[in-house]
Amino acid sequence: MTDATFSAGFGSSSRMYSAVRLPGMRPSTYGQGGRGASIEWTTVASPVGRILVAATATGVCFVEIGGAEAVLLSALHNEFPRATIAASRSPRLAPYAAIARAIAVGDRAPGSVPVDIRGTAFQWKVWRALTAIPGGRTRTYAELAKAVGKPSAVRAVARACATNPVSLVIPCHRVVGSDGTLRGYRWGVEVKRALLAAERGGAQE
Repeated sequence: MTDATFSAGFGSSSRMYSAVRLPGMRPSTYGQGGRGASIEWTTVASPVGRILVAATATGVCFVEIGGAEAVLLSALHNEFPRATIAASRSPRLAPYAAIARAIAVGDRAPGSVPVDIRGTAFQWKVWRALTAIPGGRTRTYAELAKAVGKPSAVRAVARACATNPVSLVIPCHRVVGSDGTLRGYRWGVEVKRALLAAERGGAQE
């Protein structure tokens, strides 16, 4: 089932993410630290910090938000320690970087993002559900658990959000606590607040 999920792909119902596809990196490749994979990368400035976008020939495999480029690159190498990672920025990824930045500032994404990531069948369900949340809107972890047919799996849903390898593209920043508070965002609550404010300012649906 998991292998079939990795290779299936899907189309999101969210306007911003209507063309996001989710094929998956083979578990054997990811489990070996990206052994055999060739990864290109680039970075772009944004109001929430510099964004690194990395991709294989298949699609985007890693999106990180942070400060200095060196810190972002260190995170990429930690995620794929055995992959062949380009020594410098790749112009080929400029369109993907533009999409990531557009999401960060609350604009409509100017294109589509093919994705090459690995996850369990449950994680894929959660990630798909995330892309269906309209820009500027939020869902609680409990609501997301119900959406994937596992209402008692709130903690597992939170874990799936926390392990999302492509921030922004899969919008885990749109999930909030049961009381509406912002919590559980790997890049910090202030970044989460800024992303939601930007989307609401753009009145995305």
